[in-house]
Amino acid sequence: QPTECNTYADIDAAYTCLKERYGVKDEDLILYGQSVGSGPTVDLASRLPNLRGVVLHSPILSGMRVLYPVKRTYWFDIYKNIDKIGAVNCQVLVIHGTADEVVHHSHGKQLWELCKNKYDPLWVNGGGHCNLKIYPEFIKHLKKFVLSLNKSKAAAANGSEKVVVNSDKRSNKPSEGGTSDTFELGADLPEVSRNSLDSRLEKSKKSNKPEKSRMSTDRVDRFRRKKGLVW
Repeated sequence: QPTECNTYADIDAAYTCLKERYGVKDEDLILYGQSVGSGPTVDLASRLPNLRGVVLHSPILSGMRVLYPVKRTYWFDIYKNIDKIGAVNCQVLVIHGTADEVVHHSHGKQLWELCKNKYDPLWVNGGGHCNLKIYPEFIKHLKKFVLSLNKSKAAAANGSEKVVVNSDKRSNKPSEGGTSDTFELGADLPEVSRNSLDSRLEKSKKSNKPEKSRMSTDRVDRFRRKKGLVW
């Protein structure tokens, strides 16, 4: 059932699968939550102190605040991100469109201000609620965030000082005319091919038994008419 409690159970199940079945460590895990999905994402992130990072895409302050500009959190409110974001220890990237008519971009801005470990946000000028992926600056800023986390981890592994990566201050301002920064992935970072989780799950489900033959739709229709199931 689509309840708040069950969405928390869903993300916990996905996390448990990654940990127990695939051996993924918290420090290698980046949580990504979009819109209502920011609720389960922030909830899990607030309970995991060693995550690599969190991305909040068009996030909500809380369910009630999407509908009404309330100034306090009521007991019956859902997805209380505004009360949980302060417990997230890792770096948080917030992305929000300035023309979002479903969740006002002030939600993203206030969550970003409440983060303990902020990364330069991206306010997509003219971006709506579900179309941010079509803007060139979206994927570029996302790549920059991931690379900054890789640099921080590499520095920590080498025992050096923590690397603080700050992108151009212009990223805090809405981009104009669909322009984006000039960030590009370095050529010295090879792309490692990996099997997706979907493909690995599919392989695990396959058995050695041959697939049973199935009746064609024509034969099914004839069978139903014969049995009086179709008039």
